Amino acid sequence: MIRMRVKNFGPVGPGLIENDGWIEFKPVTVFIGNQGAGKSTLAKLFSTFCWIEKALVRGDYPKKWFERKGRFKNMFLSYHRLENYQDLDKRGKTVIEYEGEAWAIRYISNQLSITALPSQQYALPQVMYVPAERNFISYVRNPSELKLSSESLKEFLTAFELAKQNLPKTVKLPINNTEIEYDKLNDIVNLKGPGHRLRLTDASSGFQSFVPLYMVSLHLANAVQDQSQATSMSADEMARFAQEIKSIFDNSSLTQEQKRVAVSVLSGRFNKSAFINIVEEPEQNLFPSSQWEMLKSLLAFNRQGIANRLVLTTHSPYIVSYLSLAVQGKHLQQRISESGRNELLPRLSALIPETALLAPDEVAIYQCNDQDGSVTLLANYEGIPSDKNLLNDWLRMGNTMFDQMLELEEEL
Repeated sequence: MIRMRVKNFGPVGPGLIENDGWIEFKPVTVFIGNQGAGKSTLAKLFSTFCWIEKALVRGDYPKKWFERKGRFKNMFLSYHRLENYQDLDKRGKTVIEYEGEAWAIRYISNQLSITALPSQQYALPQVMYVPAERNFISYVRNPSELKLSSESLKEFLTAFELAKQNLPKTVKLPINNTEIEYDKLNDIVNLKGPGHRLRLTDASSGFQSFVPLYMVSLHLANAVQDQSQATSMSADEMARFAQEIKSIFDNSSLTQEQKRVAVSVLSGRFNKSAFINIVEEPEQNLFPSSQWEMLKSLLAFNRQGIANRLVLTTHSPYIVSYLSLAVQGKHLQQRISESGRNELLPRLSALIPETALLAPDEVAIYQCNDQDGSVTLLANYEGIPSDKNLLNDWLRMGNTMFDQMLELEEEL
């Protein structure tokens, strides 16, 4: 089980009010809430700790290198622009704890401490953070010339460039009967649909947000699936890797940045066996039906590996509703199988494909409260997420206001 506990960090105050504060990350984990409530903060911290744990497992850097005073704040928190988030008020001292599958990491009193966990199976992950600003990449004609200040956006741009280079001749998008076509000669992504063909830069904002997300997720999910079937490094290769890592750190002529790049290239020898896809606002600029198709795609990519994880931050009530349908569909699939009425399965699959079905224990939805910085696990009924949440509350409020205006109109 992978879990994280956060208190008094940025918009997060007391954190999760149950389970002793531990947020458990399931195969699908979702954070909902108002702006500034801490959704992205939690997702970014999770991304950071996943990467550190991976680096520790591979031996990219020794444990003491991470624990050096100030390194976590100045290098890792600054990556996601979180370096100024600790101790923003007088609620108390920042406490951040992470327990993965191989390492436990604590950040208390500005000091990082790392402890190895008892040996268990660890799937080396490809970690990708998909920022909300991704539509900027599609909007400009030469994204490689962008002067990006966000490190996560730079990394996503690199992944997008790789996804373009590895794109098959055409790829069918799950929305609007549209295909992606990449012109390598001119470095142009085109969209082809019934009776039209246009550049991604000229497409609607929904396509500009969705296409990079879809292309990167498709590329990385397939790459990890291929790598997980390849042969792992032998003991001799591992020993040589450790020796080469040591020689890099012992080379006094290299700068810290040169050492980082050298270690990154060397670490590419390791085959990834899990895809951790962390997506900010996947619904961005999408029509509700397109949000459903987008979510089914992300769930399908997540289903390609048993160790894959999907983490979402969202303002969309449709995302929560569709996840409820995915869980309810799994319940129905089990009931159909238990009753022996397998002839009904194709009808269920026509509504919700099997790759989008979720067992109750495969999903967790957390609600972040911007009023006091607390986090609550969304209640469920037989595993189906409750419709009593902030997003649906605002939908109901709109209906209530409409009823009140009708009453005023009747009095007139």
